[in-house]
Amino acid sequence: MAREIVHVGRKIRVAIDTEVAADGTVIRCDMIFHPGAVVILPVLDRDHVVLLRNHRPVIGETLWEVPAGTREPDEPIEDCARRELVEETGYQAARWRCLGYLYASPGVLDEKLHLFIAEELTPGPNRPEADEDLHPVTVRFDEAIRMCLAGEIKDAKTITSLLLWERLQRG
Repeated sequence: MAREIVHVGRKIRVAIDTEVAADGTVIRCDMIFHPGAVVILPVLDRDHVVLLRNHRPVIGETLWEVPAGTREPDEPIEDCARRELVEETGYQAARWRCLGYLYASPGVLDEKLHLFIAEELTPGPNRPEADEDLHPVTVRFDEAIRMCLAGEIKDAKTITSLLLWERLQRG
């Protein structure tokens, strides 16, 4: 199999893999390589979570999302989660719970999204990056679940985090 890197960006690399099938057919596969990311559900208390209103220029929409961010080279996942929570919400968490990881689109993207629950939160000022247009909002947990089921929350990592947390809360 031959791999050609066609783009190297700030966060991703894009490649085209070419291979020959048993019948001689040439198969080309587009691939995006990503260093990995964290996804954090900030739980304020039993009834409230923190979500973001996050403008996404790629789709031209402002979405409801949980805080998340890309891992820096050689950065431990837990350190990335702590950094992203403070940057995007201002909160620091005394208690962390890892829920594992998921792949959002493994047909083209190798990004591994590590899911965390952040609890026992202490507020502070958020410090979004220059290219981020996001605003933290406290939302009732039952309202966030309703928003997922009504299609108002469209972000896969947010839906997954909220529904996993709901399931864990029910036992």
